[in-house]
Amino acid sequence: MRKGFAIYPQALDLAAQQALVAELRAILQIAPLVQPVTPRGKPMSVRMSAAGQFGWVTDRAGYRYEPRHPAGVGWPPIPDSVLKLWEDLADCPRPPECCLINWYGEGARMGLHQDKDEADFDCPVLSISLGDDGLFRMGNVVRGGSTESLWLKSGDVVVMGGAARLAHHGVDRIRFGSSDLLKNGGRINLTLRVVR
Repeated sequence: MRKGFAIYPQALDLAAQQALVAELRAILQIAPLVQPVTPRGKPMSVRMSAAGQFGWVTDRAGYRYEPRHPAGVGWPPIPDSVLKLWEDLADCPRPPECCLINWYGEGARMGLHQDKDEADFDCPVLSISLGDDGLFRMGNVVRGGSTESLWLKSGDVVVMGGAARLAHHGVDRIRFGSSDLLKNGGRINLTLRVVR
């Protein structure tokens, strides 16, 4: 395992996953998934929303955190069950201020990138997988060099801290239909960050 990446297989059992999906459906009724575009105008293959004090957004104006959904509504609160995972696994005295919600449909992926739009890199990034398996790629702080990949399954949690806090990472592909947690298939990834 690459330095700074901690993997917690099945940190959420099936009942906890089902309960969290129900909470996320309620959140997305308030703050619906949107199809983001990069600053160059290229549509991303994932759809996004968020919960917490801030949501991470991308559009022609750039990558940034915003206190409101693009539709103008405030972001719903982060579910208590998600905050509990942060308390148990993140080893950080500060609570997360953003829970990014990414939905991967068939063919969706996330290229290698760094989470570097936050003001404080002392706190880790915590990632929760729900639904279909995702092939997670772990890289280096400096782009290039060798990488390592593993399949994340529903209920798995990854914590990226210390040497991995600014490491490049991404999702090469999903095994669409590998889980029946989500009614229509796909993968949800929740990413918790301290923003300020």
